[in-house]
Amino acid sequence: MEQNNFNWPLINDNITQNDKEVLASFILNSNKFTNGPKVKEFEQVWSDWLGTKHSVMVNSGASANYISIAIVKELMGVGEVIVPPLGWVSDISSVVQLGMDPVFVDVDLNNLAISVENIKKAITPKTKAVVLVHCLGFNGVSDELIKLCREKNILLIEDCCESHGAKYNDKRVGSFGDISLFSFYFGHHITTIEGGMVCTNSDIIYDLSKLFRSHGMTREASSQVQEHYKQQFPNLNPLFTFAVAGFNMRNTELNAVLGLEQMKRLDYNIDCRVNNLNTWLNNLNNDIFYTAFNIEGNSNFALPLILNSPNKELLKKVCDILNNEKVEYRLGTAGGGNQALQPYLKNTSYNIVGELEVTNYIHDYSLYIGNHPELNEEQIINLCNKLNNV
Repeated sequence: MEQNNFNWPLINDNITQNDKEVLASFILNSNKFTNGPKVKEFEQVWSDWLGTKHSVMVNSGASANYISIAIVKELMGVGEVIVPPLGWVSDISSVVQLGMDPVFVDVDLNNLAISVENIKKAITPKTKAVVLVHCLGFNGVSDELIKLCREKNILLIEDCCESHGAKYNDKRVGSFGDISLFSFYFGHHITTIEGGMVCTNSDIIYDLSKLFRSHGMTREASSQVQEHYKQQFPNLNPLFTFAVAGFNMRNTELNAVLGLEQMKRLDYNIDCRVNNLNTWLNNLNNDIFYTAFNIEGNSNFALPLILNSPNKELLKKVCDILNNEKVEYRLGTAGGGNQALQPYLKNTSYNIVGELEVTNYIHDYSLYIGNHPELNEEQIINLCNKLNNV
């Protein structure tokens, strides 16, 4: 089906008329559209909201993935990165493309995140980092995981691309790890159309994030870093000294203007999504569907639907109901299910520690549907009633 044929699309148009007018006014009254003061303003507003010292705006959440792994490689050297099989492709492809080895471990069903127990089994002397995906807006971080990474001198990367505003111990996820990543893709909690953020409390990682974002040029970094390279490489033009093998992953003033405007309703959007999830789980038949998620602190991105029993015929009937009701859905949950099954890994060096039993079950017997602030309680309950009669 085409997008406009759905009564309940996966994502709604969350760019308002006011957003467009603010953006149009900026275009008509500004002469600078490349990375500039509005990007810096959005970075500061985002840091203040999130509770981190630094934020660096990039052109996508996937770019944030690539920058985070480049930083791991720069600080820790080449080695292994423990990754979830349930997440987005760039959580893994960034590891592969930058010459690191992904190591898959299984997730917990109650929050769809890789478990500390499975992470412990996968740690080796080659382990450089752990990528923790807060999948579909569920919190995946814990004190035990934070302590483990510190004790083992492993960098913790929080992928929060689907979990803006989710909390653990009353702090927003993305403020616990060494690096955290956000996506502002169309349909997320807020959007800059395309865009992302790399966040950290580390001055060193902040400088590296800016370097990798913009070709590796030292003029993007702090004055201390610039002075260091001037002293070390006096024969180079300081404006064209490339400290690292960087990318061009900068964003624009236009995207930042849109992000600043959308920040005004971010908390409201999160509250709506949380309430929708509560209505969803409270009205689904837990004899048929899994509802025992750890919802504490969630900022739900989408409404999950996981069968309690491995029944392909039942799953087909569920899909038939959704099709009849013109509800858009995605099979396999986040990123299409188990990333360890994807063909891009065919000629790469990767490892799987333990059985991916939970992930494979989710891959085969689950889906999700859209969750947007515009949904109403009656609409959600009516769909739950139809699904409960499957």
